[in-house]
Amino acid sequence: MNSRARWTLIAAVLGSSIVFVDSSVVTVALPRIGRELPTTIFGVLEGQLYVYTGYLLTLSALLILAGALSDFYGRRRVFLIGLIGFGLTSVLCGLAPNMEFLVASRVLQGAAGAILVPGSLALLTANFSGEAQGRAYGVWAAATAATTILGPFIGGILVDTISWRVAFLINVPLVVVAVWATISHVPESRNESATGRFDWLGAAVVAVAVGGLSFGATYGQQREWRDPLAFVALAAGVAATIAFPFLMARNRDPLVPLELFRSRNFTVTNISTLVIYGALYVTFYYLALFLQGVLGYSASAAGLAGIPGGLLLVILSTRFGALSARYGPKIFMTVGPALMAIGVLWFARVPATSPAWVFVPGDPSSWVPPGQYFVDFLPGQIIFGFGLAMMVAPLTTALMTSVPVRNSGVASAINNAISRVGPQLAGAVIFVAITASFYAGMSVRLPGTDTSDPAFRHNYSPMNVPRSSDQAAQAARDQSTDAFHLAMFVGAGLLAAGALVNAVGISNHVALEAAKREPAPAG
Repeated sequence: MNSRARWTLIAAVLGSSIVFVDSSVVTVALPRIGRELPTTIFGVLEGQLYVYTGYLLTLSALLILAGALSDFYGRRRVFLIGLIGFGLTSVLCGLAPNMEFLVASRVLQGAAGAILVPGSLALLTANFSGEAQGRAYGVWAAATAATTILGPFIGGILVDTISWRVAFLINVPLVVVAVWATISHVPESRNESATGRFDWLGAAVVAVAVGGLSFGATYGQQREWRDPLAFVALAAGVAATIAFPFLMARNRDPLVPLELFRSRNFTVTNISTLVIYGALYVTFYYLALFLQGVLGYSASAAGLAGIPGGLLLVILSTRFGALSARYGPKIFMTVGPALMAIGVLWFARVPATSPAWVFVPGDPSSWVPPGQYFVDFLPGQIIFGFGLAMMVAPLTTALMTSVPVRNSGVASAINNAISRVGPQLAGAVIFVAITASFYAGMSVRLPGTDTSDPAFRHNYSPMNVPRSSDQAAQAARDQSTDAFHLAMFVGAGLLAAGALVNAVGISNHVALEAAKREPAPAG
């Protein structure tokens, strides 16, 4: 790998990593933010919610617009704008004087982040080919995994030892390095056939579609579907989604060329992304809740419990990326989700009596998990992590080799938007099922109890068990365990469906032929 390629890879990895870090690190900083920042418009809990969801909303809603902009105006130019914007908004977040200022800064930070995620993959597609491209996708996937896994743990240390503000300001030196690398070593590339006007109407419609679905699903789940605003947002998102392809078909220079979906691998990869990433959300979300809310794991122990599987993704992604470029992605995209499903099914056998792990940094005796962890969780983590490592980079390879280089930005953006909206919709549906199952079971376990009473629901909710030994708490613990098992069965089913979709739909021939093409010439 020559110097230009190496620094292009570094810039792309840094650009995407800071986006994923800021979606995970902030979760551990929220309690300190709520205690330290004054607020006048929002309540403390409401402000914390908007700090998190405001970022994710603009990030999701603007992904496709950002990907199209990078293809139209130049990937290097737009990527630089995203880097500088992310650096400036990180400073604003780190220096925020109150909650309202922080929420506004996070919304802007999400908009800048929307440029970086599809832009980073577009840079790799335009500057690498063949096995080198597969390895580059693997490095990108490994770095993304590492930041997602280690982000909360490192962020927790920074928050506890220095300040929550460092969780934002730490982005600045990373942005500086990425900006230097991009200016010095990354060649410009763009869709040379894009000569008409940019489709701003299409951009607005797709932003409403993705943003409405994303906000509606997230807000509805958080409000337990009692606020009509969630249904209004979902209705707007559905209407815009239905209108979007008709609008694209009528436009001479559409934001998203519909011929992209004539590519079999592109369509199949996006369908499997919708299913598989929905499964990932369900699995990770309910596993974290079960460990802490039912078994009694400390937050740090719950994070550490998932590291073995994540390390496999970090270590093996590059290798599987290169193998998929050599042999085709189909086998890896089929076997990977199938192994992940087996790992998730392993979690579905964990009993409510599995002992807790309370990790205390200053107490070495607490660093080793209880022996039952090595039976209840570690085998599932290893199987799941190996399957995830086998799937992620080949999926990226199949996606990015399924479309012309000129459309790499918008293709990456579409897939990233699906990988965010899909999990939120899946999470909203499974939330309704889990909640209904939990309270129905509680009615059986506690005859004569009004489980619809708000006071009861405040004290007893899925995966949130009071630390007591009375009959109601024991019933909640057992029923939460049953609900967790249901979530794991749903997750495993979605993963198996994703494996089947890939086995039937992915074409190795198309991916291998496309991977041989030369990268776009430097502009």
